Amino acid sequence: MGQKNMGNTYMSGRGRIRAVETAAQIIFTVCAFFAVIAVASITLYMIANGVPAFFKVGVREILFSSVWKPTAAEPSFGILYIILTSVVGTAMAILIGVPIGLLTAVFLAEVAPRRLAAIVRPAVELLAGIPSVIYGLLGIMLLNPIMYKWEQRLFRGSETHQFTGGANLLSAVLVLAIMILPTVINISESSLKALPPQLKASSLALGASHVQTIFQVMIPAAKPGIITAIVLGVGRAVGEAMAISLVSGSSVNFPLPFSSVRFLTTAIVSEMGYASGLHRQVLFTIGLVLFAFIMIVNVLLNGILKKGDTEYD
Repeated sequence: MGQKNMGNTYMSGRGRIRAVETAAQIIFTVCAFFAVIAVASITLYMIANGVPAFFKVGVREILFSSVWKPTAAEPSFGILYIILTSVVGTAMAILIGVPIGLLTAVFLAEVAPRRLAAIVRPAVELLAGIPSVIYGLLGIMLLNPIMYKWEQRLFRGSETHQFTGGANLLSAVLVLAIMILPTVINISESSLKALPPQLKASSLALGASHVQTIFQVMIPAAKPGIITAIVLGVGRAVGEAMAISLVSGSSVNFPLPFSSVRFLTTAIVSEMGYASGLHRQVLFTIGLVLFAFIMIVNVLLNGILKKGDTEYD
């Protein structure tokens, strides 16, 4: 009789465990579908609001014209220079920020003494918590005056250059490069620390130096995490609006280092408040172009990630 009761208790216990596991699986599945539904909803919304302007104005006029005069008597809605500015500015910020961020992550994970790392790491985390508008204000007060001095020296006596007061593409790129540092550093450091210790020990045992082990063994092994850091850094750089609107000058020009420029995000932020009619629809089209740009970058970087995993395997 006692064995029968114990068997019933055991079976009821297993039944409760299975019920909990089933409920947890259902909850996890629903949460996963929420993410998919959110992405699908945003995509459909952007398409529904961004595509109509293509039919009214024309794809060629919007994407391949460089004249942006939405409030003129004969309005023009060309965003070619705005697209080029976002592409060039993001690429330059990544070229500057990623190497610095990766080397800082290597320093924190493999080189820095514990006491020094205990000082640097909170500083990096503090950078991630600073509001973007603060970066913009610091750029106006500190960076733009320096850029203006350089601009005056480089274009002294020029009759064609339009002086920007330091609010130019180069200022925006430097601000973006600083803003993506916390993301690149934190994720890259976590990826390096997650590597099995046997990997480093084996390399050192074969006679490789510490530096050779870091750059030829550990960084390639941590490549998936580093690519993820770059993807998130690109997303931060592409989607930033407030900081760069303060330091870039927000004028539609060809993206030269000392030219006042306008990014896709700043075009939307600066004009959405008063836009109406076709002008407002074109701003939604700019949002659709920005959304497509981010998706293309993510697909390309994820393709690089998968290719890197295949080669490493």
